[in-house]
Amino acid sequence: MAYEIVVDDVVARPIAAVHSSVPVGHVATAWRPALDIVWAFLRRHNGLRTDGHNIFVYHQPVRPGAPMEVDFGVEVSGAFVGEDEIVFTHTPAGRVASTVHIGPPDQLASANAVIEEWCLANDRSLAGISWEIYGAPGDDPATFEVQVSYLLG
Repeated sequence: MAYEIVVDDVVARPIAAVHSSVPVGHVATAWRPALDIVWAFLRRHNGLRTDGHNIFVYHQPVRPGAPMEVDFGVEVSGAFVGEDEIVFTHTPAGRVASTVHIGPPDQLASANAVIEEWCLANDRSLAGISWEIYGAPGDDPATFEVQVSYLLG
């Protein structure tokens, strides 16, 4: 798939999330249990969710081999008081490099690699935070859409 890199200024998006420390490469096994907790919370709190998307915010580890801090969340309508494992947080605001991945989520690594390569080629530094905004799942995994964004340093 050919990816178009877009540089833009974005505003923060509020999310209800479960914050997890995840070994690099293990997001695929960690996201569903975390999102199940978030969705159960949202079902108990009417009005927090309108038509928000699943959003995963990744805080890249500073030390090699350290786990990645991840917020597995759902976009919400505004601030709220956290409860149990659920925290109120948001995506970063600022200058980002982003692209849209269309296809199975297990192929998202290619979109991330293209953004990182673009940053190297264009002498842009990364701030250590990236996020993915997931579109509505459909019947055909080939049409699944995910926006991948990296905060620029």
